[in-house]
Amino acid sequence: MTASKRRISVLYGGVSKEREVSLVSGKAAAEALEKAGFAVTKIDVPRDVTTLIKAISDSKPDVVFNALHGRFGEDGRIQGLLDMMGIPYTHSGSMASAVAMDKPMAKKLFASAGIPVAPERIVTRREAEAGDVMDRPYVLKPFNEGSSVGVKIVRAGDNRPPLDDLGLDLDDQLMAEKFIPGREVTVAVLGDKPLAVTEITTSHAFYDYEAKYADGGSKHTLPASLAPELTARVMDLAVAAHRILGCRGVSRSDFRLDGDQFTILEVNTQPGMTPTSLVPEQAAYVGMSFVDLVTWMVEHARCDA
Repeated sequence: MTASKRRISVLYGGVSKEREVSLVSGKAAAEALEKAGFAVTKIDVPRDVTTLIKAISDSKPDVVFNALHGRFGEDGRIQGLLDMMGIPYTHSGSMASAVAMDKPMAKKLFASAGIPVAPERIVTRREAEAGDVMDRPYVLKPFNEGSSVGVKIVRAGDNRPPLDDLGLDLDDQLMAEKFIPGREVTVAVLGDKPLAVTEITTSHAFYDYEAKYADGGSKHTLPASLAPELTARVMDLAVAAHRILGCRGVSRSDFRLDGDQFTILEVNTQPGMTPTSLVPEQAAYVGMSFVDLVTWMVEHARCDA
């Protein structure tokens, strides 16, 4: 089937805390798909499942391009719905998506594959607000948010950060993780091949939501200035993380480099497709335009029906 006859429904927006960046990702992907000759319908995903199913069904897609970010979009739920509907979609399947968003479970799998991880504890919000839950510096992370949403760093001399913005009850759980110093680098994996290594620097306290998506929030050095053996090693680690989670399509793995030791931070199964996003930058670096990238993603879409 030629591109001009294929119908692509782009799911974007949604109801997560990452709605705004998803709107930008979805618009960019839709424009690129139209340039490639596809017939594109954009669907701003509502919370009501019946309304969503009707919108998808009415658009009669050959493929769904999933440009959602955060909860309900990259945690396996929308993927499971599309599996039930029998519609191929971009990015990882329901199981890989769910596991990647479950940070403690993902870390167990990384460790089993020999990928270095930071020590962690599972604590309640009540415990985290009552006192230090591990030696400082450490990081508090919600279990199932992306784009560093809700991440808090507790450093020596700091007051403990307020946690009332996370929408968690006192007995809900968080992950406390040893803070790993050093340089931040990221590797995109396309299929089963690493693209490049980017180093990220920012004037923010860390590479948080604003640093990721605001204009000027971060600086991307591509390729990262690393010794060849370090470049090769972190690319191998990214591919190993992609495989151990069962990812498909495109993923992006983030690491800290302290000395010559890499520690994985997370795998993003729905990397951003915004003008400041890392995956399109790495694709361009290896000679793949944004139009080529989204076309590749559509051509490799599938479902687990």
